[in-house]
Amino acid sequence: MPFEFRRPSPRFTSTPPFVVSNALIAINVGLFIWMTLGAIGSDIFGTTSTDRTMDFVISRIFLEQGEWYRLVSCGFVHFGVIHVGFNMVLLYQLGRLIEPVIGSLRFGLLYFAALFGGSLGALLLSPDAATGGASGAVFGLMAASVVGVGQRGVNPLRTGLGVTFAINVLFTLAVPGVSVGGHFG
Repeated sequence: MPFEFRRPSPRFTSTPPFVVSNALIAINVGLFIWMTLGAIGSDIFGTTSTDRTMDFVISRIFLEQGEWYRLVSCGFVHFGVIHVGFNMVLLYQLGRLIEPVIGSLRFGLLYFAALFGGSLGALLLSPDAATGGASGAVFGLMAASVVGVGQRGVNPLRTGLGVTFAINVLFTLAVPGVSVGGHFG
């Protein structure tokens, strides 16, 4: 049988499918470490806010001072290892589910649209609270996944995605200190 030259599979020559989700995870974790190291004696497992953290959170008072960058920066602030851990696990799982299907550019646009929505929701429901976290963006990704699965004729409640979404909604409503506006925005 003669040797046949084949073109490499597009899977090996195109951009890896998880570029944006991996980058977002790296940025979130890197900033969390940087912010935590900035506070000598801070409690990385608790909800201690550092000066660095407060430079990135969102609150009405900061926007009134013209610090509009906080609409985005608040999505990269986390208050403890558990906070960043849960958000990044969900971002990892949703990135693996969504990014290969819609592409990296659309995934990034969806993420940042959800982040803005979460920021606006947090400002509407708790304008004076210092709010941060990627959960608004992650909730937006989760909601988009539920809608996408439903559009394909699959009942989201019969998948792990639907159950995860339901648990997160209950968690949002039951746990004090969780930004309801940020999650539902």
